[in-house]
Amino acid sequence: MSFFGKIKDAIFGKKAQAAPAAPAQTTAAPAAPTPVAPQPVSEVDVEAILSGLAAKSDQKLNWRNSIVDLMKLLGLDSSLTERKGLAQELGYTGALDGSAEMNIWLHKQVMRELAANGGKVPAELLD
Repeated sequence: MSFFGKIKDAIFGKKAQAAPAAPAQTTAAPAAPTPVAPQPVSEVDVEAILSGLAAKSDQKLNWRNSIVDLMKLLGLDSSLTERKGLAQELGYTGALDGSAEMNIWLHKQVMRELAANGGKVPAELLD
């Protein structure tokens, strides 16, 4: 699984990706397909989920500003090795040294990716 995929699954929940069950076979002629109106995609309230997790945590984690704290809050490995992998996956072009610059970029990029994948993220976390 991708580094970002772990973060997304921890926030959005793992969605079942099983193939739909095959319809039961009948001897009658198949009915004409009924058009199905597209269902609106509901956004996942990222802030509410993370705030809820933070309220239940024994640690005071600054998930709004820190990629390390965000990963810890989600129960993920926040080591430099994991953050380097995440940075490479998301296209970071700077030094992969765990610098403040890298970590700030990672946090912003993760929030942008969450928003791009159906997450409702506060505007101040996207800037």
